Amino acid sequence: MSTAAGTTAQAPARQLGWTDDGAAVEILLDGVSVLTYTYAADDPQAESPRPYFHPVRTPGGDLVSAYRPHDHVWHKGIAWSLPHLGPDNFWGGPSYRRGKDYQRLPNNGAMQHRETTKAADDDGTFSFAHRLQWITQQGSLVVEEERSFRVVPGTDASYTLVFDTAMTNVSGDDIHIGSPTTKGRENAGYGGLFWRGPRSFAGGTIMGPGGATGEELRGQRAPWLSFVGQHDGTCRFSTLVMVDDPGSAHPEPEWFARSEPFACMGPAPFFSKEVLFQAGTTLRFRYGVVVADGPSDQSRAEALATAARGVLAPASPAGK
Repeated sequence: MSTAAGTTAQAPARQLGWTDDGAAVEILLDGVSVLTYTYAADDPQAESPRPYFHPVRTPGGDLVSAYRPHDHVWHKGIAWSLPHLGPDNFWGGPSYRRGKDYQRLPNNGAMQHRETTKAADDDGTFSFAHRLQWITQQGSLVVEEERSFRVVPGTDASYTLVFDTAMTNVSGDDIHIGSPTTKGRENAGYGGLFWRGPRSFAGGTIMGPGGATGEELRGQRAPWLSFVGQHDGTCRFSTLVMVDDPGSAHPEPEWFARSEPFACMGPAPFFSKEVLFQAGTTLRFRYGVVVADGPSDQSRAEALATAARGVLAPASPAGK
């Protein structure tokens, strides 16, 4: 086991620390373990092994992520997951096929860690970067990826996770990236950076810009979306806000979000229309995820989204 640690005061009483055991990196904020990123996952092939963030906790220590829930064991906290990368599934579980519903197919690929390129306390934030290869279940290399994330302590009992991915198609062929909706399942366009909340968050509140609320936001385009849930035991509330990079070259994403029968949310860049991933080209996506203690009304959710856009503003290439 290798261990690295650092403490830097971003503001009074905001201390960052981290450890790395060779398969996962854990980040602490003011002594609280707020985030663990498993970058070398060993999950079953049928669950499309891939890196994930779990457990994810608020600065106050409340758990806001779920891992392997019994209804969808391939859901892993917060994870970059694509159910339809051409014929291959890098989401986990069964694959949807037009006119045939969901089927268990031998197409569950894996995102395999190859090299850590950065792990450092970086001027009051924690930064991590690594290289990955996407391998189909049959053993073909289709994507090489450079991925990075930062943990940025914030005000208002919050921090922002900045997620940045640059995927290069090395398969030698063009690939169409889609979703169950592009394959014929209505309003099921999930895929991308996907968060699964704890079971107690079922029935929580989904909010978007301009006062929009509820599951009618699913499939709508917006620069951000938020979710407020309540915890068992303590009965406290927590807030998550996911924000698209305002400098992105892509259109504002459509969103996949549910509060029943379970809590989940994520920008879905391939929701209703397939994206052509040409051979040899690179696709980049970048998001901010705010994790905050306490409930939020529309005003606070807007303020947290604005703060996240400020964190995202100084864009830099993945892995740099």
